[in-house]
Amino acid sequence: MVRLKERFSLFFNNRWLVFVAAMWIQSFAGIGYLFGSISPIIKSSLNYNQKQIARLGVAKDLGDSVGFLAGTLSEILPLWAALLVGAVQNFIGYGWVWLIVTGRSPTLPLWVMCLLIFIGTNGETYFNTAALVSGVQNFPKSRGPVVGILKGFAGLGGAIMTQIYALIHSPDHASLIFMIAVGPAMVAIALMFIIRPVGGHRQVRPSDGFSFSLIYSICLILASYLMGVMLVQDLIDVTHTVTTIFTGILFVLLLIPVVIPISLTFSQETRVPSEEALLSESQKQDPGVSGHDQEIIFSEVEDEKPKDVDLLPALERQKRIARLQAKLAQAAAEGAVRVKRRRTPHRGEDFTLMQALIKADFWIIFFSLLFGSGSGLTVIDNLGQMSQSLGYDNTHVFVSMISIWNFLGRVGGGYFSEIIVRDHAYPRHAAMAVAQVVMAFGHFFFAMGWPGAMYIGTLLVGLGYGAHWAIVPAAASELFGLKNFGALYNFLTIANPAGSLVFSGVIASSIYDSEAEKQAQQRHPGQWNGTSFLSSFLAMDEPLKCEGAICFFYTSLILCGLCIVASILSMILVYRTKTVYTSLYGKSRT
Repeated sequence: MVRLKERFSLFFNNRWLVFVAAMWIQSFAGIGYLFGSISPIIKSSLNYNQKQIARLGVAKDLGDSVGFLAGTLSEILPLWAALLVGAVQNFIGYGWVWLIVTGRSPTLPLWVMCLLIFIGTNGETYFNTAALVSGVQNFPKSRGPVVGILKGFAGLGGAIMTQIYALIHSPDHASLIFMIAVGPAMVAIALMFIIRPVGGHRQVRPSDGFSFSLIYSICLILASYLMGVMLVQDLIDVTHTVTTIFTGILFVLLLIPVVIPISLTFSQETRVPSEEALLSESQKQDPGVSGHDQEIIFSEVEDEKPKDVDLLPALERQKRIARLQAKLAQAAAEGAVRVKRRRTPHRGEDFTLMQALIKADFWIIFFSLLFGSGSGLTVIDNLGQMSQSLGYDNTHVFVSMISIWNFLGRVGGGYFSEIIVRDHAYPRHAAMAVAQVVMAFGHFFFAMGWPGAMYIGTLLVGLGYGAHWAIVPAAASELFGLKNFGALYNFLTIANPAGSLVFSGVIASSIYDSEAEKQAQQRHPGQWNGTSFLSSFLAMDEPLKCEGAICFFYTSLILCGLCIVASILSMILVYRTKTVYTSLYGKSRT
C-alpha cells in the first residue's frame, strides 16, 4: 500500500503528466476558431446585420489576443487560480450570450454583446498562459517542441470541438454556444490542480527523446485524421453511428499520450547522472557563496571575460568561461572580491516586463512578429474573398487547409528550431527567418494568381504563420527568462492583432475596395457620371465585388515585402544573440 501511494505521488508529480494535461486543456481552448460557426445563429436570432457581426468579430479578436491580465495574474497567483479565472470568464461570457440567443435573457445592446464576447474569448488567454508557463518551466531544455505542440493543439481546438458537436447532433444550433461556454471551463477546472511546475529539470530521462517522438507521431496522425473526417463529412451524408465512431477514435487519439507518464511512473527505469545535467553550474559552486551571489557571479562573467573569448571554438570558449566563473565564485566566497549587483539583468536571465521593454532585442522580436504573423493573419482573415476573386466556389476548403497547415507549422517550427539550438547551439530565430522567407514566397504566389497558386500559397503561408507561435514564445523564454514568461508572452501576442488591424483593416480592404470600384465603373459607366461613389454604390443592386488576381495583387506584394523585412529583423536578432545561445546550449554539445 505504501509503495502504491509513492507511485501515485510520482505519477501526480510527473512532468509528462503535466504536459499531457496541458495538451488536453489546449485541445478545448480554441474558442476563437469557432466564432465563424456561431455567428450565423447570433445574426439570425438577434437580427444583426453583417457590420454588427463584424464588430463582434473584432471583440473576439481582441479577447483572444489581449492577455495582459492573464500574464500578470500568472506571476502572482498559482497556475490553478489563473485557470479558474479563465474558466469563469469563459463560462460567464459565452453562457450569457447563449441565454440571450435562446431568449432566456433579455436582449442587450450591441456594445454589451461585444463585451460578453470579449470576456468569454479572453478566458482562452488564461488557458494558453498556464499551459505554456508550466510547459517551459518543466521542460527548460526542450522549449521549442513543448511550445510548438501546445500551440498546435490550441489551433486544432476548433476542429475537435466541432467534431464533438457533430456527435451531439442537436437541431438547436444555439447549443454550440452552450458547449463553448461549458466545455472548456469543465476541462480546465478538472485539470487545474495538475497544471503546475514540478521541478522538471530533475526528471530528465534517456527515454525523453522517444516520448517526444511518440507525441509528434500522435500530432501528425491527429491532424491527418481530422482532415480526413472533415472531408468525408463534407462530401458524404454520414449516419449518426459513423459520427459516433469518428468521435470515439478522436478521443482515443487524445488519450494515448497519457501512456507516457504511466509507463515512466510504473517502470523500473533507474536514474542516471545525466538527469541532473540541466542544473546550472552555479548550483555546484562553493557553498560559501549565497544563491543570489551565484546568479550575480554568473552574470559577472559577461562583464569580466575578455572580448576575444567569443571568437574561440565552442569547447575552448566554454572552458575559459567556466574557469573565470570559478575564480569569481572563489574570490567572492573569500571576501577578496565584492560582487557588483546590477539593476538590469543580462540576456538569458530573468527580466520583468518593464526591464524587457527597454531592450532592443525585445522590440526586434515584437516587430518581426508583427510583420510576419500580421501578414499571415491578414491572409487568414481574407482567404474567403481571395479564393472567390480567383474563381473558387468552395472557399471553406482553403479555410480548412490553412488550419491544418497552421497546426503542422506550429509543431514543425518547434521541432526544427529545437534541432538548431540543441545540435548547433545557434539562435532559434534562424528558424524564424526561414519561416518568414517561406511566407514571402506564399504571398508571391497569391499575388501572381497562377492556376493552383491558391493551394501553394495556402500551404506556405499556413506553415510559416504557425511556426511563429512555436518559435517566438520559446525564444522569449530563453532570452528574457522563465520567471515572468507569462507577462512577456502576452505582451508579444499583441503584435498579431496589431499587424492584422493595419494590414487587413487598412491596406487590404482599401486596395480591394479601390479595385472593386474600378471594376464597377467599367460595368456601370453611366452611374459614375456626375455622382459620388457612395450614392452610385447605394443605387446599385449588386454588392461591391472584385474579381481577378488584381484584387489582392498589390496587397500580396506588400505582405511579401513585409515578410522579407521580418526575416531581416530575425537575422539581426540571430547575430546579436549568438553568445547567449552558446552559453545556454553549448555545454550540451561538448
